[in-house]
Amino acid sequence: MAFTHLHVHTEYSLLDAMIHTKDLIKKCVELGMNSVAVTDHGNVFAAIEFMVNVKKHNKNVLAWNKEHPDEPKPVFKPILGCEVYVAPTPLDVKKQIPGRNKYCHLVLLCENNIGWENLIKIVSRGHLDGFYYKPRIDYDTLREFSEGLICLTGCVSGPMQEWILKDEPEKAEEELLKLVDIYGKNNLFVELQDHELEDERRCTPELVRLARKHDIPLVVTNDAHFLNESDHDAHDIFICVGTGNKRMDGKRMRYPRSVYFKSEEEMRQLFPEYPDAYENTNIIAERCNTSIKLDSTSTERYPEFAPEDGSTREEYLRKVCYEGLAERYGKERAENDKELRARLDYELSIINQLRFPSYFLITADFINWAKDHDIPVGPGRGSAAGSLVAYCMKITNIDPYAFNLIFERFLNPERVSPPDIDIDFCQSRRPEVIEYVRRKYGERAVTHIITYGTMGAKSVIKDVARVLDLSYADSDKIAKLIESGPGVTLEKSYAANEDLRTLVEQDDTYNEVWKYALKLEGTIRNVGMHAAGVVIGDRPLDEYVALTRDDLSNPHGEVVAQCDMGAIYNAGLLKMDFLGLKTLTVMKDAENYVRDRVPGFRYDAVDICDAETYALLNRGDTMGVFQLESGGMVDTCRRYGIDNIEDIIALLALYRPGAMQFMDDMIAVKKGLKQAEYEHPLLETVSGLTYGVMIYQEQVQAAAKLLAGYTLGGADLLRRAMGHKDMQEMAEQRRRFVKGCWDVNQIDEATANAIFDKIQKFAGYGFNKSHSACYGHISYWTAYLKAHYPVEFLCGLMSNESTNEKIGVFIQEANRMGIEVLGPCVNHSAVKFRPETMPNGHLAVRFGLASVKSMSSETVKVIVEEREKNGPYKSLEDFCYRIPPQNVRRNQIEVLVQCGAFDWMHVCRAQIFDSIEQCLNGAATVHKDNEVGQMALFDMTSSAVVPEQQAVLQEWPKEKRLDEEKFLTGAYFTGNPLDSMRGIIDTPKYLPIGTLPDLTGEEIRGSKDMAGMLRAVAIKVSKNSGQKFAIITVEDFTGSTEALLWGDSYNKAAEQEGLLEIGSFVQFRARISEDEKTGGKKVSANNLELIGGGNGTPKRRGGKAPQFYSITLNTARHDAGDIALIKEILQKYPGKVPVHMTFRNSLGNRMTMELGSRYCVAPCPKLNEELSLYS
Repeated sequence: MAFTHLHVHTEYSLLDAMIHTKDLIKKCVELGMNSVAVTDHGNVFAAIEFMVNVKKHNKNVLAWNKEHPDEPKPVFKPILGCEVYVAPTPLDVKKQIPGRNKYCHLVLLCENNIGWENLIKIVSRGHLDGFYYKPRIDYDTLREFSEGLICLTGCVSGPMQEWILKDEPEKAEEELLKLVDIYGKNNLFVELQDHELEDERRCTPELVRLARKHDIPLVVTNDAHFLNESDHDAHDIFICVGTGNKRMDGKRMRYPRSVYFKSEEEMRQLFPEYPDAYENTNIIAERCNTSIKLDSTSTERYPEFAPEDGSTREEYLRKVCYEGLAERYGKERAENDKELRARLDYELSIINQLRFPSYFLITADFINWAKDHDIPVGPGRGSAAGSLVAYCMKITNIDPYAFNLIFERFLNPERVSPPDIDIDFCQSRRPEVIEYVRRKYGERAVTHIITYGTMGAKSVIKDVARVLDLSYADSDKIAKLIESGPGVTLEKSYAANEDLRTLVEQDDTYNEVWKYALKLEGTIRNVGMHAAGVVIGDRPLDEYVALTRDDLSNPHGEVVAQCDMGAIYNAGLLKMDFLGLKTLTVMKDAENYVRDRVPGFRYDAVDICDAETYALLNRGDTMGVFQLESGGMVDTCRRYGIDNIEDIIALLALYRPGAMQFMDDMIAVKKGLKQAEYEHPLLETVSGLTYGVMIYQEQVQAAAKLLAGYTLGGADLLRRAMGHKDMQEMAEQRRRFVKGCWDVNQIDEATANAIFDKIQKFAGYGFNKSHSACYGHISYWTAYLKAHYPVEFLCGLMSNESTNEKIGVFIQEANRMGIEVLGPCVNHSAVKFRPETMPNGHLAVRFGLASVKSMSSETVKVIVEEREKNGPYKSLEDFCYRIPPQNVRRNQIEVLVQCGAFDWMHVCRAQIFDSIEQCLNGAATVHKDNEVGQMALFDMTSSAVVPEQQAVLQEWPKEKRLDEEKFLTGAYFTGNPLDSMRGIIDTPKYLPIGTLPDLTGEEIRGSKDMAGMLRAVAIKVSKNSGQKFAIITVEDFTGSTEALLWGDSYNKAAEQEGLLEIGSFVQFRARISEDEKTGGKKVSANNLELIGGGNGTPKRRGGKAPQFYSITLNTARHDAGDIALIKEILQKYPGKVPVHMTFRNSLGNRMTMELGSRYCVAPCPKLNEELSLYS
């Protein structure tokens, strides 16, 4: 007797089943079952993982059998299948037929490899072409791809059962005959299930009758969704997580307790009258013999690169490399440097030996295509920079020879694995490169890679708490005791946190939450698309793996392989990471701006030994500098004293948790405060440049080679063993190392062991120098641009920020550097930020119109192109006439007025805003006439229609103007309420508010000083304690944030007069934490106090006549036309009050002058109204 389960759902039946494939195999073995089928809903996500786990299991079985020939264990057979959704209509009909189900279920099992190939085509078609509520397929698809498949008629939602439950047995028979016609009687089985459901028991007699009538065999299955009967309650919670229900809800999806993975004895109790139905499970299992080739080192499925000259790939690779060698090092050195040529020949031999020439040629092809099309490409990433071949082919741009980078760290002939070259492209143009690859190798031969999101420790607690109807406060009470981040588990959290243990042990409710969360933790809850991973095949990929879309509801969504990164490797497919790096776009934009002044400038060709660049880094002026701008890194740069590019490379490798423990020692040795300790003189050769500390993985390899005679490939295996902390392997490696030290350098055993211990300590923290060298150059290039071309660099930075908050941080940085940022202007702004020469000859940053809220790049391009073609806009009317209404919406014109983009009109914003409707109406008539071919008066006279005279409006209050500027652009341009505190709240003492989102978990530990102006104060009362507290909004020059004032902090602040008044300038100690609800940062304020002597608001002198009349001009907003207008208005109101005219620039600098006596005025409301633009 034996039984095989043929209808089993794993966790890849998303939010419906919770069986892990490893646990499934283990359970089968426990129950004496030697095979099982995996049949997830509509997908084959689990297939390769399942096969890999079976392969591992069988490897252990074979090892056991070899050692115990008298007690052999059976190998395990995996059966691949899928429970597909079959539509009652053709695939192109995306609607429900009245009286029919949207879809029904069938189980398909792979009898052989042809069956697997057909199954993945069926599943792919359902996902790519048939999605309607579910990824459906139709009967034509089943017929087209029927070979090699065994069909089971499905659960209670099967096609026959649909008609039986409607009391139409003749139609159920038609469905059966339809399946017989497709699969034949030998490949079709009528499926019987009993989960104690009334509908199933209604169907069973008719299913048996029809099967017997047409001589179709029966088969018994159990619709398994969890492993053990005791898992039912946890599975019930799991279902609620997926459906959004609470456990107490009356009408919701429920599964019976019996959908667990039953033993053979339990299964045989269901249908004892049909013994043949049980035997058929074994017959099917014996027939199913599918093997997926799992070989991550195979290149059979890689596209074969076709050399243009007809040579072999190996010959062509060698030719390209030697041409590149001459270009990189000069013809003479390339021909005569034996060491250089020997290394290139060695690398080529390894690449050819491992059959990877096509990999390198394909990679070089699309990288060089990108470069030829002016798409920025990074200098390299990861260990690939250690390859001289990659450097010669221009795959990387860092000389591995100059920086002592090791090829075997990238491709180790002693541990065969596929090369892994990750490439950084300009963020905005990365899709162009992927599209080029797709065109070259075939639309369906290039896809993205799926990712699986799991129920993490903190999120599963919240999910379970919601289902159990805990309040947010109660849920948060336990959730906040669990840290966020990778590697965090409930078990580890429980062991490490006494408060958590106490809560779970002493409270029944939390104990229940914990019990269910433990069972559900780590289960897959959703799928996504890998941000960078791309698969390239030698043919349409649905011949190897099933496909889906990143958004199934979008028929034009990105095609994605139904395999994650690990499965892609195991399937032997070519995977590339096409990463988007924003900094490359920033540098390219800056480079293009610099070329206006320095033709031919290239950021990657600058002097690598520039003193000004290192001076900038050493004074910590690193805002915007790649990977060197965090608060901790700024301090580290100052302490370290960067002298050369090697120092930058070392810092990037060292500034990480764990490795930072060596920082103080390195700095002390670097500055001559202590001596580096070397157990043997050869160690100085290895780690002298890093002051006695092995911070790079390559140094571990070099030490093993130099001291103990390892090959570099063998040294890489040693490094990996040390990193994995495999004690058995480490003991063997220690023995080999000590012996090698004596054999090669006569180093005694005690010293060799001491050296091994030292290397082992560093190996646990060592970083890949190849990667650090690549990114160290990007850090240097951004620092160079900031040191020498700060305006262009800032334009690049701001143009590539998606949030106004971050733009505000960079504007503050520009102001700190004495660089003006000019406001948005329809006559001067481009799409992006760009440099602009001011009348005084200085360069300033002009705000990009596309960075104004509500303005799309498409709209702004139309505005800029029209201006460049036909000249500056003369007025709002002219603007509306020239820009078609379909290209700019009314609300966008309003936004442009509110942010100051029409300030050049010498009319106040309130007046311009009021005229928008009239201008649009006039323009609409002209556009309509133009569309029907009529020539309007405007066209004949080439001048705008003059609108009817409007009443003069007074300018909006200054506060309204400033608030709108800040909201729409992230900055102030016509004034700043914080100006009186410039030089106080923007000093390094205080943490800039705008940097809060970018702070890491490490950087938010402890308290920080913050300061700014109170923009809002909300006094509230706690529902639980009845105590008052406050939520204050604080703004500095970089942004604003809410902060919580609680307990004594609030009470003390409330007692101090004027402290909690809006407009007050305050400072406080801030505790910053992660906000689990928003993903942002939460701020709690302590020790709140006034700075700058109160709230900085000037007192009005009531009742006294004014001593002078004040006018303010903004140098970025106003021009000579405004001076002439002011002169004209002043002379209309002669009097005795002198006029003070203040000029203010965007840096907050002011200069005030008193006009001559002939401009003295008699102040009155009418004068104020006419000059409201300059208030």
